[in-house]
Amino acid sequence: MNHSPAPKKSKPFRWLPFAGGAALLALLGFGLRPQPAPAETARAVYGPLRATVSEEGKTRIRQRYIVSSPVNGQLRRVPFKPGAELAANDIVAAIEPMAATPLDPRARRLAEARRDAAVATLEKTRAAHDLARSELGRLEKMFAEKTVSPQDLDNIRLRETAAARDVIAADGALRLVEAELAEAGVAGTPPALVEVHAPAGGRVLHVFQESERPVLAGTPLVEVGDPADLEVVIELLSRDGAALAPGAAVEFEQWGGPVSLAGKVRMVEPAAFTKISALGVEEQRVNVIADLTTPLDQRRSLGDNFRVEARVVLWQSDRVLKVPVSGLFRRGQDWAAYVLRDGRAALQIVKAGRASNTEMQVLAGLEEGDEVILYPGDRITEGQRVKPVKL
Repeated sequence: MNHSPAPKKSKPFRWLPFAGGAALLALLGFGLRPQPAPAETARAVYGPLRATVSEEGKTRIRQRYIVSSPVNGQLRRVPFKPGAELAANDIVAAIEPMAATPLDPRARRLAEARRDAAVATLEKTRAAHDLARSELGRLEKMFAEKTVSPQDLDNIRLRETAAARDVIAADGALRLVEAELAEAGVAGTPPALVEVHAPAGGRVLHVFQESERPVLAGTPLVEVGDPADLEVVIELLSRDGAALAPGAAVEFEQWGGPVSLAGKVRMVEPAAFTKISALGVEEQRVNVIADLTTPLDQRRSLGDNFRVEARVVLWQSDRVLKVPVSGLFRRGQDWAAYVLRDGRAALQIVKAGRASNTEMQVLAGLEEGDEVILYPGDRITEGQRVKPVKL
């Protein structure tokens, strides 16, 4: 009896391991693929821009006067303190002029002897001058008659001129001795008190000599000025000063008040000077003089030699294409930026213009609305996928 072999049973799910492996490989490939780099971005937009430079400045009174002693004498105590208000022509100091020293008998006799000698000398020179003048007249007549030579006439003219000068010198010596004797004769008379007046209204800035004491002519006594009439001196680098023009706007901050003060450049001094920076580098700097335009009632606490932080506007425009400074970087001699296009970073060469502390003008290479990657560094490369992050 014949028995036929039983048919084999089919295995319908034997492909499942292969499908699971393929799915696992697909998941691994998807997980290991490069991820987009997160990066901050900003758009190129039109707007106002201004280029500024910040430096420390110092206030000073525009017109200041140092009142000095006009004579030698004894200064009486100055009744003013710094800050005292003065009007023009107010008395700021009084000085008793130094009295002449009386001559002792011996000195008087010597002075009288010098006076007698001066009188004799004067008479002698006058006689010599009279003789020379008489001889000059005689030779002029002879010269007219052609009996003397021109050289003889010139010689006598020279003698007459020298004799006249001797008379002048002798007369001066006599007056000097007589003045000495006259001063000694009134030595016991007390001199009149000399009053020193303020040349202009304002306030006392500094008292150099306050106590009573002897002073010499020219000794500084007080300094006077008007604190309301202030200007600011700003030491800029010479290259920044050369770019300034009178009338440029200035903002003053960190002066002690709640709001910044406004001003404008009046003058850039024509001569620069060398200054050593905090890092020990020699710098050429120039003084820029600026006037305060903020009303006085908003800056009454600001005085002479006060420190301020000055922000000088070198350039400004109401409408330029601009991007944040952090979006541009150097590529050789050019400026460049990474622009986000279709989710990838595209390198773009840019022509940059003026810059502020945070933004830079774009003259060419970008258009309004272009999204620029900020702080690209070394982590962003050409063609890399980028995921914009807004902070």
